[in-house]
Amino acid sequence: MQNTSTSIVLRSLLRADFTTQWRNRRSFILVLIIPVVILLTLKNAVDTGKIPPQVAVATCITIGLMAIGLMGYTNTIARDRDKRIFQRLRVAPLPSWSIMASRLSVQIAMIVVLIVIVCLAGFNMLHFTLPPATYALLFLCAVAGGAVYLGMGQVIVGLIRSPETVNSTTRLVYFVFIMSGMIGQSGLLGDVTQEIVQWSPYGTVERIVASSMNISTWNLDSTYALLLTIGYAGIFFFIGIRKFQWDSGK
Repeated sequence: MQNTSTSIVLRSLLRADFTTQWRNRRSFILVLIIPVVILLTLKNAVDTGKIPPQVAVATCITIGLMAIGLMGYTNTIARDRDKRIFQRLRVAPLPSWSIMASRLSVQIAMIVVLIVIVCLAGFNMLHFTLPPATYALLFLCAVAGGAVYLGMGQVIVGLIRSPETVNSTTRLVYFVFIMSGMIGQSGLLGDVTQEIVQWSPYGTVERIVASSMNISTWNLDSTYALLLTIGYAGIFFFIGIRKFQWDSGK
């Protein structure tokens, strides 16, 4: 009976969270526009053979995952906490884990939509296609990568209570990650910086996403990158959950 009531409550939470996301779909559309625009800027580099199309698509998916985890998820959690929505939910007869599970399920659905949109954009702009079976591996690697940025966002919202400060912090982290990731991987900042970036959360996520789209390029470094990605996600969620406060402290 308890399991039945929990599943009913979880379905209700999911329905409410998906409805809220749909009403705020303009912000998600903006999240989708960013990687598509970057893909368009990389088209010339792909056409001239400077970078493979898989790398271009992987870069755009990685940037989209960052936007979902750092900006979308984090700011939504901070806003709802400031409005005392979490306090009202915790009064209801439902486990605390179901509240966050529902929110994370919405983010995973957004990740799936992101992959579909970027791959469709890649097909139209770069004439880039994948075997059907490859998409399953791509989705799994993208979800693992998305978990890294969701966990990072959980750390930010766990350590900072003010929604305004959370918003400014996520924007700063997002900008730093994009600039250091794209410029650092190009080698313009030196070999040491390039190596650091390759094994940073940005680099490992991009590596596993790119390798998943071309399984022939999957090597031992790709496996290490996947394990490190899972490790990053676990550490971030551990810290973020332990530090998270359900109220805004007002």
